[in-house]
Amino acid sequence: MTRRALVTGASRGIGRAIALRLAAERFMVMCAGRDLAALEQTAGLISAAGGRAAVQHLDLTDAAAIAELPERCGALEVLVANSGVSGPTAPVWELDPEQWAQTLSVNLTAGFLMARAVLPGMIAQGSGSLVFIGSTTAARPLPGRAAYAASKSALVGLVRSLALDAGPFGVRVNLVSPGPTSGTRLDTVLGDQATARDVPPERIRAQFLATSPLGRLTEPSDVADAVAFLAGDRAQAITGAELTVSSGMVMA
Repeated sequence: MTRRALVTGASRGIGRAIALRLAAERFMVMCAGRDLAALEQTAGLISAAGGRAAVQHLDLTDAAAIAELPERCGALEVLVANSGVSGPTAPVWELDPEQWAQTLSVNLTAGFLMARAVLPGMIAQGSGSLVFIGSTTAARPLPGRAAYAASKSALVGLVRSLALDAGPFGVRVNLVSPGPTSGTRLDTVLGDQATARDVPPERIRAQFLATSPLGRLTEPSDVADAVAFLAGDRAQAITGAELTVSSGMVMA
């Protein structure tokens, strides 16, 4: 029987690493997102490694498209809700309400809509695993990041509530919260923080590294390993949990 996993935001960074890792675990990976060219690259990497992948165009602001996921992707064993936007960097009193709403729409509401779409199929088959990608920003916010922090904080409550509702039907729901993770998004956030504080970006990066007992940033592959564990059979007794992958920068 083919096990299918849908990974949103699989075009690059953490999402691509997750897609590759799940393919190595013998999942047929549906790579979803808006950047078709980048998604095709991810699928090509999976195929080159001997795995199976398909590409699904998906705009997370399109509720109708999300509702069609079961028809487009077939029965799923795993959903990884990874897509997100970094949102604006500004103090709350300067935030544009539209930017606030867009950040919560993609980072929070889209996760609810995806769960709502795929859970009936998982419940019918009596198994499944949902893994949401959060952020340690929820526990350790940065200046001017209220919209992003609020959206990721809310995922904790969503995941726990979903775990209670779906658990009796054999479906597990968990959250992986990465710390500062190497990649272009972190570079952008560090640049914004440097601009806001009027200091060089290298100083902000050094401050981040200084808070890690391991003296390192988190890598996308670190997050992918955590997701693969929670998605797989070795985590059968884990649901409603938040797994922090931060190189020790945040300890719960």
